[in-house]
Amino acid sequence: MATPTVPTFTSSGTKAATAVKLDASVFSVMPENHELLKLAYTAYLANGRENLAVVKTRGLVRGGGKKPWKQKGTGRARFGSSRNPIWRGGGIVFGPTGLENYTKKVDVNAKRLAIRQALSLGASEGRIKVIENFETKGKVAETVKLLAKLEATGSVLLVVDHKDEVVVRATNNLPKVKVVTANYLNVYDVLNADTIVVSSKSLDIISEWLGGKK
Repeated sequence: MATPTVPTFTSSGTKAATAVKLDASVFSVMPENHELLKLAYTAYLANGRENLAVVKTRGLVRGGGKKPWKQKGTGRARFGSSRNPIWRGGGIVFGPTGLENYTKKVDVNAKRLAIRQALSLGASEGRIKVIENFETKGKVAETVKLLAKLEATGSVLLVVDHKDEVVVRATNNLPKVKVVTANYLNVYDVLNADTIVVSSKSLDIISEWLGGKK
């Protein structure tokens, strides 16, 4: 299992002379197929889904209390309410009630394996860059300049060891930049990022969390 290497940058964005070697047990786990990645990806979306769709049954639709016409003598079929589901303006049958459960469960070990596979794909595609430390004074302009030096284009996933108010303030107004702590990585963010910028401390946390590094 080959040990992948990725470009390393200083805190100011200057490229270091030597590339960093990634943990092969985390960044060299290429998927044989993409079934597990798909499962973890769809589970992330399903578990974050808001159940907002609700329809009204015939008992909830306003009106319909009066019988449309008398029971007998009209030659028409009998009806007790104009809010019958087969009538226009009537209730809905078998629609969403707002109580549906769309969550999907993925085993912890399977979820971690999927994250390793996603990171391995990122490393093989050259989407991962390592920075010594993400230092900021909370200024968005500083973050923009730093990402430009790193040549971090497109959707950027910034992986830090801790996420405080200063980091949030420095990245919150950048629509294509998402900040996540190392132990909260997920398949969805990793696969959707065009560039993944990882701090050195975050790299150690990832190796300890996913690779069992002591």
